[in-house]
Amino acid sequence: MIVLVALLAFYLAFNLGANDVANSMGTSVGSKAVTLRQALIIAGILEFTGAVLFGSAVSETLATDIVNPVLFAATPKVLLLGMVSVLIACGLWMQIATSFGLPVSSSHAVVGAIAGFSWVAAGVRAVDWSSIGIITIAWIATPIVSGAIASGFYSIIKHYILDKPDPLFRLREWIPWLSAALLSVVGVIVLPTVSKPIQVFLLNNWGIALPAHDIPLGLGAIASVTLSLVSWRQLETRQTKERSPITNYQLPITNLIEQQLGRFQVLSACCVAFAHGSNDVGNAIAPLAAIAYISRTGSVPLADFSVPLWILVLGGLGIVVGLAVWGKNVITTVGENIIPLKPSGGFCAELATATTVLLASRLGLPVSTSHALVGGVVGIGLVQNFRSIRFSTLRSIGSAWLTTIPITAALAAGIFSVANWVMGNC
Repeated sequence: MIVLVALLAFYLAFNLGANDVANSMGTSVGSKAVTLRQALIIAGILEFTGAVLFGSAVSETLATDIVNPVLFAATPKVLLLGMVSVLIACGLWMQIATSFGLPVSSSHAVVGAIAGFSWVAAGVRAVDWSSIGIITIAWIATPIVSGAIASGFYSIIKHYILDKPDPLFRLREWIPWLSAALLSVVGVIVLPTVSKPIQVFLLNNWGIALPAHDIPLGLGAIASVTLSLVSWRQLETRQTKERSPITNYQLPITNLIEQQLGRFQVLSACCVAFAHGSNDVGNAIAPLAAIAYISRTGSVPLADFSVPLWILVLGGLGIVVGLAVWGKNVITTVGENIIPLKPSGGFCAELATATTVLLASRLGLPVSTSHALVGGVVGIGLVQNFRSIRFSTLRSIGSAWLTTIPITAALAAGIFSVANWVMGNC
């Protein structure tokens, strides 16, 4: 039984990797900052690392908070069957969306599926409707907020760097500020988690108890200064090479600027991929974790619930394989089929996505990386050229967003009803 369920969880993680994970690298590929193969390798490593090291918390929340497990305390096998239905329903929907290259939210798919089977299994009161309402509001607000932030970031870069008569000189002036913006926004997602083992080591081995924010601030400051120095050096080296007598061609100044901003974009995409892996792997493995707990203990998961390491590894592997095998479809949609992207625009879209997700996390709001990134790309398009936005692509994406929760809810409810009937008549 557990082997079959593990395969279903791998199937869901595979489709999540092919769809949702592709968002973290879509703009980097679309702007030509990295190749598709490089993006798959980078995202694969960082998503897997984030999933295995820091993916347990979200899994525990999804397994116990969307529906009240106490309602199934007397019938744990019903909850087990429901979680199997969630795996199948979400896996099918994510596969369908990916086949059409449509970026959808795995978080919304899982929440919708859990709500669907819970309603059928334990009645309408089994669903936390307030959570569903918050998710709906966050779904509407996320692309709007991200688009506004992305257009603001890009307007600043365009006005103070790209449109100036001396853009290279302006870029040198702005490199420290760009470094600080990148590392302050994205670093707040990653550095607090990374710094925790350092704090524990210093306390246990040296008796040094530092405030929780000191190490992240120190790491961020060092990283910001280092990134600025390296960026200055890279830009100077590139200029020297272009002025060399043996150089047979001269790159336009705008190309040099876009190459440099492309490096910033890749760094932001790496951090988003790591954070995404640590968060969204829970969407794939939370049902499996609940099923494994029920099979092992004969009871529903409550306060003492934890996710075994092998489940985190399984989810991480599924995400990486799905991204490598089938991630190209959604990467192409986000990176190329909404607007033509350059690294300057891609960097701003990634930065806006990270900012939006961070703000939502601080407010405790469940948001979608897909929604944030698409909103960011559209925001860039509004500043560049309104006519460059491909609204046919946006209509398809919007339709997929609107239907994710009701479709997965209906699928999970139908699968659960059939399976429950079959089990009852066996």
